[in-house]
Amino acid sequence: MASSCNLSRADRIGFAASFVCALHCALVPLALALMPTLGLSVGGWVDIDQAVTVFATLLGTTTLAIGYRRHRVFHAWMLLFPGLALVWIGAFSPLHDHGMLHAGLMTVGGLMIAGAHLLNLRLTHAAAVRQPA
Repeated sequence: MASSCNLSRADRIGFAASFVCALHCALVPLALALMPTLGLSVGGWVDIDQAVTVFATLLGTTTLAIGYRRHRVFHAWMLLFPGLALVWIGAFSPLHDHGMLHAGLMTVGGLMIAGAHLLNLRLTHAAAVRQPA
């Protein structure tokens, strides 16, 4: 079983990564729209949305499964599942064209995944405080 410190660290990494991903997805369309105005061009960018989606899925399901074993509360899963569904649709469907709908799906999904990690972190901490050492 993973230690509380490692689980906490994984949830913190998951929260931070998901939040940064949501910010990225919200701001990149704006940056892409402004770049030609500033005389800049975009060339050779590598699309990593799909790899990040798979990583977020693995990290989220692993940390929430371990957390659930400790706190026995399903609330974080109710944020994770729809969040993952949104980012999977945004990354692996025809909507993966980096338009506004794609950005919206990825932003909302990333925020939901970040919220799931944060809630799991709090539930795990509360369960550790309730249990005698």
